[in-house]
Amino acid sequence: MKPAEVLALARQRASERQLPYAGALMPREAWLLVQQAGAKLIDVRTRAEWEWVGRVPGSIEIEWNIWPAQVRNPEFLVQLADLVEKDAIAMFICRSGVRSHHAAAAATQVGFAQCFNVLQGFEGDKDASGHRNSVGGWRLAGLPWGQG
Repeated sequence: MKPAEVLALARQRASERQLPYAGALMPREAWLLVQQAGAKLIDVRTRAEWEWVGRVPGSIEIEWNIWPAQVRNPEFLVQLADLVEKDAIAMFICRSGVRSHHAAAAATQVGFAQCFNVLQGFEGDKDASGHRNSVGGWRLAGLPWGQG
């Protein structure tokens, strides 16, 4: 699939789901955009998650919630503006797609024109036993990541 096709599909998902940002991507689609369209992947998980669960090489790391207090990062949008151009394709990822949904919406509200949420996130959805990493997500898709 070509980047333009991926972006069109992501925008269609946003329209169908009435999302408050440009689009919604599956993990493999997001990786294609990183590789072929120069898109920026913004990882909004906590420092603890980056250290203990894993990182995506080359991603921009900005906590949506600050560890360990788990309070909203009041500097999130300022940090984002310092690291990402407002016209860039900005793709937000978290553990499962919830925090990244909110981050994409917040960035859109302050003028970032091409915000996308990475559905399923880094670890995917919970399975029947309540565990992650077996139902969707960046890691299960076999995309680049490292630990430690």
